[in-house]
Amino acid sequence: MQSLCFGGSFNPIHYGHIRCASAAAAAQGFKRVILIPSGQPPHKHSAVNLADAADRLKMCQLAVNGDNLFIVDDIEMRRSGPSYTIDTARELRLRGFNEINWLIGADMLNSLPTWREPDTLLREVSFIIMARPGFQFDWQTLGPQYAKLKANIVEIPEIDISATQIRQRLAAGLPIDGLTSPPVVEYIRTHRLYQQPAART
Repeated sequence: MQSLCFGGSFNPIHYGHIRCASAAAAAQGFKRVILIPSGQPPHKHSAVNLADAADRLKMCQLAVNGDNLFIVDDIEMRRSGPSYTIDTARELRLRGFNEINWLIGADMLNSLPTWREPDTLLREVSFIIMARPGFQFDWQTLGPQYAKLKANIVEIPEIDISATQIRQRLAAGLPIDGLTSPPVVEYIRTHRLYQQPAART
């Protein structure tokens, strides 16, 4: 079964993640989405409001419990050091994955050249790019090798939910019901996550 990998800090996971990934999978014909929470996100290593890896993993599991489309993989949390996508792709190959399909948001496209081993990554991973209606891409800022990704763009629903918004509401003592699944809301409350003021990340 061809799987669509979806990595991220998921700090915390919310309905936007789930609904957009579901829409992308449906558009591309994937029957399974593998959520891969980062153990140590390379670009967020100093974020003071980054929940522990174990908490973010558990929230992902709670968010998709009972949904047959999703599974959660702790592959990046079992490695030490920063969670680089190229390392994860290579480990998945060793597991027997013939093709690595990786879902990213359109806003991450321009940063791909700064990822670890970008040229090798582009050869070894097929990136599926989520774009909201009307999103404008600036392909001229990327090298010509990225032009092939134009064929991998999928339109997703406009969902006005972000992890930053959730953290800011929690820091302000405001409810987050309706932004993420009830089990995740309860987990956050029980474990008193994101109680300090949330910086934008």
